[in-house]
Amino acid sequence: MKGAVRLGKQYIGYVGTYTRQSSKGIYRFTLDTTTGKLGVPEVAAEVGSPTYLAISEDQKFLYSVAQQDKFGGVAAFEVVNDAGELKQLNTEVEEGAPPCHLDVYGDHLLTGNYHEGRVNLYDINHKGGIEPVLDVYNHQGNGPRERQEKPHVHFTGLTPDKKFVIVADLGTDELVTYQIENNELKRVQTLHVKPGSGPRHIAFHPNGKWAYLLTELSTEVIVLDYDQQTGSFTEKQTILAKPEDFTGQNDASAIHISPDGRFVYAGNRGHNSIAVFRIDETSGKVGFVEFTSTGGEWPRDFCLDPSGAYLVAANQHTGNLVLFARDQETGGLTQLDSEIEVPEAVCVKFL
Repeated sequence: MKGAVRLGKQYIGYVGTYTRQSSKGIYRFTLDTTTGKLGVPEVAAEVGSPTYLAISEDQKFLYSVAQQDKFGGVAAFEVVNDAGELKQLNTEVEEGAPPCHLDVYGDHLLTGNYHEGRVNLYDINHKGGIEPVLDVYNHQGNGPRERQEKPHVHFTGLTPDKKFVIVADLGTDELVTYQIENNELKRVQTLHVKPGSGPRHIAFHPNGKWAYLLTELSTEVIVLDYDQQTGSFTEKQTILAKPEDFTGQNDASAIHISPDGRFVYAGNRGHNSIAVFRIDETSGKVGFVEFTSTGGEWPRDFCLDPSGAYLVAANQHTGNLVLFARDQETGGLTQLDSEIEVPEAVCVKFL
């Protein structure tokens, strides 16, 4: 599949959605990097509220959040051909709210559950299917804001060196480091950030030494040094990711780094923009470049394409994906005349 994911100058993308209104599940589309156009989306898999997606390292499998009535969990799909069509393998669900985030590495799948405040660890079998839960780690604590009445795990991901699992907890203002030992989650480090900030997502620099934590409630980017030996983090800069004079409600959403490691992009729901920051190549600290409107309302996530030349923003409330060209020298974004309708869009991933 490695050579099949790019059809000439086309990339295949998937969109995770909520299915509360008209969405059917996971959608598939193409990005033509020659013409700068998004292809007409189609339903790739019918599944309940597959809000977040993860693709296996070998590009052969896709995993999604899944909801079935009063049960929540995860679903596994095989990428069956060069067109990116999906075949559902299985689901693993349990009573309660579905997770809000997931990541996959090797034969392990990790999920973070916002409502339940916990991290789940699953095994993946040799056919790509998901096995029953191996381990569960329940967070404890709260924060000073109304939305921080209990733990709210919002992100689970692997460090670039694959040695540690990183979990952002919006409810407890913590960034927690775990190791997987004997199929169990072992908590090894905890970074306590500013009370009331609400950590949401984190992105690692390609050099593996710096990380960028986005806080949903305070709308800030926290620049961190990452210790590859211990899995610990040290704060070294905090910068506002919304205009200082913006007084409306704003919930920061997603954070991503350009493939060349020169720019950080952070999403704003409310201001409906993406903040662009330039990374200092010596220190890893950032400087503000610009805000760019996402061409819709409530950009829950966005994704840079594999070439790094384009960015696709997913606007949940307006149900549209909007394409931007990315200036690889300045980091700036320019909206192109290409957008597609995807109802209740949340997350975008490319093969």
